Parts: sequence; structure tokens; C-alpha cells
Amino acid sequence: MEVILLEKVENLGGLGDKVSVKPGYGRNYLIPSGKAVSATKDNVIEFEKRRAELEKQAKEAMTAAESRKIGIESLTTIRIARKAGEEGRLFGSVGTADIAEAVTSAGVELAKREVRLPEGPLHTLGEFEIDLHLHSDVNAVLLLEVIVLEE
Repeated sequence: MEVILLEKVENLGGLGDKVSVKPGYGRNYLIPSGKAVSATKDNVIEFEKRRAELEKQAKEAMTAAESRKIGIESLTTIRIARKAGEEGRLFGSVGTADIAEAVTSAGVELAKREVRLPEGPLHTLGEFEIDLHLHSDVNAVLLLEVIVLEE
């Protein structure tokens, strides 16, 4: 299935690229989410009319992500307090939603889908470097410290 990308899609292509994808990926994800349109003759003409507008939107999204990256990097260490056992194991875990909420309350907007925890939620006390994926071209690193909740 041939599609025209309306925004940059990681590991696939950039704005305006005409790419071939599996029909299910195009029909069930790219087209409904507004990331692409099928590459018909009419859609190609329509895309060329809207190209400037789409490029402007992409540039604004990139600028917003860059400013959020600067805001995140200006934060020192984010601390999240949790109950823990004597060996430093948490009663529960710290996941993407907890991290996003802590960063947002510190003053920088962050969605949980932007937090990358490749090894899953955190289950121990300590300091961690958390990767944040703010935009397809913008990544940031956040210093997170999980501390004991004092009662």
C-alpha cells in the first residue's frame, strides 16, 4: 500500500515522503491517526496544495519540543517518594505515569507516552537516568531519584 506521510514517522520517513507500507499498518494506524493519506492521484494534488501549511505545523511542533527539552534539562533532579522495604525494594513501582506527573508538577508539560522505560517500571530505590522522547527528532534525559517516603 502506498501512502503519503503528513508528518515525520520514526523509522519510516519524513513529511511528504511517498512510502510503501503493509496494508494493515496504513489502514489501521497511519491513516486514522492522521499521519498519512493513501497515495491516490487526488491526494497527491491535495497534499501539494497543503505542503506549506504542514511544514509550518511540523516546524512549530519541533520548536515546542526543543523548548520543552530545555525546560527539562534545566530541572535538577526529580524526586519521587515511595514506601520501600529494608532492602530498598519498593512496595509497588514507579511507572511512566508517575514520572510524567512529577515532571508536570515541576513545571514542564510531559505526557506518559513520552517517557521511555525499556526495562519496565522501577522497583528499587536509587537514581536513574530516564530517556524522554519528546518528538521524533528530540530526545532528553531526566535525572530521577526514587527516595523512601517518610511517614
